[in-house]
Amino acid sequence: MATRKMSVGQAIIEFLSHQYTVDGDHRERTVAGVFGIFGHGNVAGIGQALKQLSISDPGLMPYHQARNEQAMVHESSAYARMTRRRSTFACASSVGPGATNMLTGAAVATTNRLPVLLFPADTFATRVSDPVLQQLEQPYDLSISVNDAFKPLSKFFDRINRPEQIFTSLLGAMRVLTDPAETGAVTICLPEDVQAETIEVPEEFLADREWHIRRPRPDIGLSAVAARAIENSKKPFIVAGGGIIYSDAHAALAKFVEATGIPVGVSQAGMGSLPWDHPQMCGSVGATGTTAANRLAKDADLVIGIGTRYSDFTTASRSIFQNPDVKFININVTAFDAFKHGSAIPVVADARTALEELTQELSAFKVSADYAKKIADENKVWDAIVDAAFIDQKLAKPSQSEIIGAVQAATDPRDVLVGAAGSLPGDLHKLWRVRDPLGYHMEYAFSCMGYEIAAGLGVARADSSRTPIVMMGDGSYLMMHTELVTAVAEGLKFIVVLVQNHGFASIGHLSEDIGSQRYGTKYRFRDAKSNNHESGDVLPVDLATNAESLGMSVIRIAESPNAIADLSAAMKVAKAHPAATLIHINSDPLLYAPGGEAWWEVPIPEVSTLESTQKAFANYKEARKVQKKYLGKGSVERN
Repeated sequence: MATRKMSVGQAIIEFLSHQYTVDGDHRERTVAGVFGIFGHGNVAGIGQALKQLSISDPGLMPYHQARNEQAMVHESSAYARMTRRRSTFACASSVGPGATNMLTGAAVATTNRLPVLLFPADTFATRVSDPVLQQLEQPYDLSISVNDAFKPLSKFFDRINRPEQIFTSLLGAMRVLTDPAETGAVTICLPEDVQAETIEVPEEFLADREWHIRRPRPDIGLSAVAARAIENSKKPFIVAGGGIIYSDAHAALAKFVEATGIPVGVSQAGMGSLPWDHPQMCGSVGATGTTAANRLAKDADLVIGIGTRYSDFTTASRSIFQNPDVKFININVTAFDAFKHGSAIPVVADARTALEELTQELSAFKVSADYAKKIADENKVWDAIVDAAFIDQKLAKPSQSEIIGAVQAATDPRDVLVGAAGSLPGDLHKLWRVRDPLGYHMEYAFSCMGYEIAAGLGVARADSSRTPIVMMGDGSYLMMHTELVTAVAEGLKFIVVLVQNHGFASIGHLSEDIGSQRYGTKYRFRDAKSNNHESGDVLPVDLATNAESLGMSVIRIAESPNAIADLSAAMKVAKAHPAATLIHINSDPLLYAPGGEAWWEVPIPEVSTLESTQKAFANYKEARKVQKKYLGKGSVERN
């Protein structure tokens, strides 16, 4: 067998450049490129390999800079979502703080079931130079390094202590990256010395290899069982999650609901499952849901979850499904999710294939005329609520709802709304009118502050024909804004709408609701005497100037009754601009978006000297009366 003499780092990069994901008739690179920040732990290993390949074959494995290790993982996650998990990036860091900076990114990827490939450098396998710079020493276990912290955050973990281990490790990593049921963060730790060691690599190992994404069908006969349960229901309701997006099941879902008339509510990850104006699309469901979806979910006697993991926001902390006889059919490629909440019929299958089978089985089923009318009426009511929320009130500091409306009106259908944390995700979940299957990109499984800008770059890399619209608050911007430099350096086109409200608006609202009076959520000068930040003047922070200093084109919206009109004009300018643009606008955090008649559990102390907390606890105690400890109702009739 022919072999090539290479360093371990060179072998890894060469191997990755020949891996392909196949999904039906679609084929693309599994690893589109490498993000890397180099230090002593990887500059002579992965870094040298990338440099060498950039000379011999520049297009084989593109390298991109990043300004923060966490951000480059976020960018990879966003890219993976936009490619429906068919492709991602590898992220290489040095040992120590470079590696641990990626921990949050790994948690985001795994929580969202998105494939990312991480190569944190590690301390010397030989231990000859122990303790090296940035090494964490534990006297009770000399094998531990900071990289062991990746273990609970990863779906695959390995440490290459001998060069020969790369063969099994890399193949195992690729299996997990391309497995829809197992995917998430894949971490392979690379000791600094091993990266530079020499290995004889078989040419066969370096040849093109295809990884086919599994699209499992339901077990034999199970679609018929699910179909009979649907036929026996009077008020069925679908909860569509991210599985619809990842399996490209939009057309199958549309065909299914158009044939049956069953209404659809979507989780954050499921936004885009149907266009916002589809007759069966009732908007978001759960704690940040619409009145239309939540009212239908409340009365549903059968809930069909498709590709959803049923987070507490989706179930409104198990309070939204109030029909005493409600049963669940859970369709999910992951058995862990299919069996949640005592599902009457767990269906472990791909969303698209399951919907196709169900559509065939239910050729004669249609919801009643009364139920169809209720669906249409509820949608009409909610649409009017949203239209009213978007009306320009001519305020110097407009509401977030008005800002969303102005941004929405200026976008094209294929533009991609990007967000992650703060008050915006809840408002956008209810108000943003998605017109394209990939037009809404919200990281809400981990809701990681600072994800937004890096994610916008990931979206831009995945599809240059779309414009990412990043909406974020000042709190999230301050967490991680340095990837603006990356956008400038690489000429990536995206728009950042920075909503300045001088604090943590989301937690401020929650703090008020639970009786803590927005404590610790305002950006103010500290009052040393009272030991708080509640009553001081607003901090003289100019985030627009900050963005300009990083090379961004910036448009400032002045506080005036024309703020919304000026925002609309600014969006047109930003859309026409060839590069990245940031729009800065001030808002009033006390002007809230319309509610969706749902609840979210945050425990409140029963004992308190604060009257506000006492009142909040009374409300909390009342709200918990409708919470279910167990959602399922066991099995259903099977004939």
